Amino acid sequence: MNVRRLISGTAIAAATALGLGTLSACSTDSAAAANTDKFDVVASFYPMAFLAEQIGGDHVHVTSLTQPGQEPHDLEISAKQTAALQESDAVLYLKNLQPSVDDAVAQSEIKTKIDAASLTTLEKHGNEVGGHAAEHDDHENEELAGLDPHIWLDPVRYAEVAAGVGKAFEKADPDHAADYKTNTAALVKKLGELNTKFETGLANSKTKVFVTTHAAFGYLAERYGLTEEAINGLDPESEPSAARVKELEKMAKADGVTTVFYETLVSDKTAKTIASDANLRTDVLDPIEGITEKSRGKDYFSVQEANLKALQTALGTK
Repeated sequence: MNVRRLISGTAIAAATALGLGTLSACSTDSAAAANTDKFDVVASFYPMAFLAEQIGGDHVHVTSLTQPGQEPHDLEISAKQTAALQESDAVLYLKNLQPSVDDAVAQSEIKTKIDAASLTTLEKHGNEVGGHAAEHDDHENEELAGLDPHIWLDPVRYAEVAAGVGKAFEKADPDHAADYKTNTAALVKKLGELNTKFETGLANSKTKVFVTTHAAFGYLAERYGLTEEAINGLDPESEPSAARVKELEKMAKADGVTTVFYETLVSDKTAKTIASDANLRTDVLDPIEGITEKSRGKDYFSVQEANLKALQTALGTK
């Protein structure tokens, strides 16, 4: 699991105006990030912002604290962002993922605080290769005792979060409760259909094992009866040891692994090195922590479908 470097790549974009990246088409003026005539929602990063926009529809004005390509975990909220948060109607975040967000939310007087982590169940997922999960112990405090935050990659858990967010919106903005309920039901249904696509699409495959540069897909693997073998664990850019590479090569041969997956926004150097040594292919499996021009899709659903296709190819579906 990679919490410390959830997204590696471009440098943090310079904050403008209030420093909030406006995601909604409602307004392109970041100065209008809060205190609009809509239900103003501040989201911590893309998976939360996507839920808010899908559920809120035309009634909400959604802004994100994390810019595309920015590392969510390393986000440091500015004083202006904190002020904008105070003036918003609701905040949607994933507790224990971004310390600065947690602190800002705790100190704010914003009435509606929605913690996605409280709306579903979290589990521990470690690096499966050679039982290296023990290496994660050092980071237990900052990772909520090792609990995996990547709940949005499992459509079923993401749907549970969506249902909870919908109820919170209904309570906070009762004038539009009926629309929130309708939008939530539509989103949950669509996530259910995505779950079915994954279930049927991965049901008959030559292998159930896939290799990633870090353990971000534990929930997805668990949901569909797969095994994720992560090379680097917490840091996707670290160099694996010679022993780890040999171990991976042995495992890949035994389990019929064909592909080493890396992230869109992370260097493919490690993946290509290991793939070359083990005579494997490389491909992208996107953890969907932000949508950029490098993403294989324009939103959560299209990127997840691209992920499914990549897994089908790698696992050899019949």
